[in-house]
Amino acid sequence: MTTREQSMNGTDDTSIAGLLLAAGEGSRLGRPKALIEVAGERLVDRGVRLLREAGCAPVYVVTGAAEVEVEHATPVHNPDWDSGMGSSLRTGLDAMPEEVDAVVVALADQPLVTSAAVRRLLDAYGDGARAAVATYSGNLRNPVLLGREHWPSVHALAEGDVGARPFLRAYSHLVTTVPCDDVASPDDIDTPEDLARLSHSLDAPHAAPPQPG
Repeated sequence: MTTREQSMNGTDDTSIAGLLLAAGEGSRLGRPKALIEVAGERLVDRGVRLLREAGCAPVYVVTGAAEVEVEHATPVHNPDWDSGMGSSLRTGLDAMPEEVDAVVVALADQPLVTSAAVRRLLDAYGDGARAAVATYSGNLRNPVLLGREHWPSVHALAEGDVGARPFLRAYSHLVTTVPCDDVASPDDIDTPEDLARLSHSLDAPHAAPPQPG
């Protein structure tokens, strides 16, 4: 039985948590991204759902610009949210309980990331990966899986408006790359035009990333 199977079946004392970063104010959108609805669902709810559906538990949401109430997740407020994503990642890692062995980090403003992409990272973990990242056309994007032993390094390198990227580059020899082009997309929502385009993709099933059978 793999480490992942043991965790999900309760046969050991570790777990793989989900961490959704949802603290931004959405300055170019005029409202916090976490509260924006696409396909009838708030981005924060969509992010929590994909992490839970993939098998992450518990799930934590880092909030900041807006007070967010969300079901099936624990909110963690980042008082320094306006300093950028780095502080939100550090806040989320600091909130993890001791039994969490690894965490999958996702961003609330990437609604085309799917639970299938998260499951591929969990499968890599089950095969022994202690750090893994989804790739698209060979580029490192999100989500990202980080084993607990890497958190101090991630914490030290996450500054300003960058999250795990400096760690992934500095320790690339320790990172497993996981192609996810066929099940997800890393497109994010920064502008009203982005919101309109991605909302259309989610409203049109034929335009959404294909799901595995």
